[in-house]
Amino acid sequence: MSVSVLSPTGPLGSVSGLLQVVTLLSLVLLLLKAAQLYLRRQWLLKALKDFPSPPSHWLFGHKHEFQKDQELQHFLKWVEKFPCACPRWLWGSNFAFQVYDPDYAKVILGRPDPKSHEPYRFLVPWIGYGLLLLNGQTWFQHRRMLTPAFHYDILKTYVRIMADSVQIMLDKWEKLITQDPYVEFFEHVSLMTLDTIMKCAFSYQGSIQLDRNSHSYIQAVGNLNKLICSRLRNAFYQSDFIYRLTPDGRLSHYACQVAHQHTEQVIKLRKADLQKEGEMEKIRRKRHLDFLDILLCAKMENGHSLSDQNLKAEVDTFMFEGHDTTASGISWILYALAMHPKHQQACREEIQSLLGDGAFITWDHLNRMPYTTMCIKEALRIYPPVPNISRVLSKPITFPDGRSLPKGIRVTLNIYSLHHNPKVWSNPEVFDPSRFAPGSAQHSHAFLPFSAGSSSEGQKKWILPDENHSGARPISLQQL
Repeated sequence: MSVSVLSPTGPLGSVSGLLQVVTLLSLVLLLLKAAQLYLRRQWLLKALKDFPSPPSHWLFGHKHEFQKDQELQHFLKWVEKFPCACPRWLWGSNFAFQVYDPDYAKVILGRPDPKSHEPYRFLVPWIGYGLLLLNGQTWFQHRRMLTPAFHYDILKTYVRIMADSVQIMLDKWEKLITQDPYVEFFEHVSLMTLDTIMKCAFSYQGSIQLDRNSHSYIQAVGNLNKLICSRLRNAFYQSDFIYRLTPDGRLSHYACQVAHQHTEQVIKLRKADLQKEGEMEKIRRKRHLDFLDILLCAKMENGHSLSDQNLKAEVDTFMFEGHDTTASGISWILYALAMHPKHQQACREEIQSLLGDGAFITWDHLNRMPYTTMCIKEALRIYPPVPNISRVLSKPITFPDGRSLPKGIRVTLNIYSLHHNPKVWSNPEVFDPSRFAPGSAQHSHAFLPFSAGSSSEGQKKWILPDENHSGARPISLQQL
């Protein structure tokens, strides 16, 4: 009689062998990745040899150089030490080639290089692929389609709407200052610019500023701005999978949902209005359509309407850029003038003499406020609402001083540093509106608050009149 004995070593041995194979493969892959990163870093060091920067750690880059709250000020020391441009190493082989010279900026912005994927990809879950993130032929088609929305004839009709929105904000301030003389006005300015863009570009009826539900959208946008800035500086947050598991990732997902609910409701309401009898006929008779009506009525070159995804992306993009960038610019303008009461008083006197008995600033007034315009530009120089933009070189580039970079390098135009470069602006930290006096000589690319070139034309056409009007009106009525 034989007895069969089952030995546990068989299955365990096979599991152990499998683990050894997996471990060995993991080590090989890890070594290959390390070799790849090493070779990439060596190639970058060679490509950037003509552009010195402070010594960096091979893994942590220049992280030790920057304190969290002093980043801008510290980098300005680099601007003085390293002319025109320098690389800032973030971690490993990840770096940003910082440009802060007008001649360099002119060369970069005069090329058709695509937007850099790396920093902008964090915006995709929020605003999708609208004009801000598109490249190539698709960007050109969307831009050509939307250009009529920024025609000066249609922008002129918006000035009275802007005036009404500003007046609602000022009425709120009048009530608030009876309770506390200090008002944190950024949220109020954000609601005002959102109110303006909703009425002008999205045919919205009602007042966003008086609707408490709109505050959640403003808060979501504020949270997303902070979360994206935080993510850009965290090496571990670069992975979408890891980021989604973190508290910041979950908060970002929720904020995106809130933002999308707002824009989807805007589209839904306008589509419902267009279904009403006779409404489409009114639209066809209009000489100039607003932003959303252009999107809803548009036909692409293939004869098809915009997909829902593309429609939402353009609405999310313009909703964000049209109100948040504008609100940031207006808030900094008011802050700058509050810090310089003499200039503020000169602006007030100019605006009041221009208005006379008139209650509102009109389109024609905007070009007749030279000193106020000078102050607004100087505020935007010191506090640019768009601090930097990024491109990836599609072919080698040679700069005016003879230095060059190869294809594939990510270039960041550091607008803040350009505006504070002492070789471009004398005493750059001093608030001096005379820099922008009529007839003053400036490099064409020394002042770029909203970038330059065709990609920013629509943004400038919308934001500059809004900032001039919305910044001038509070100055004329209130002591900041």
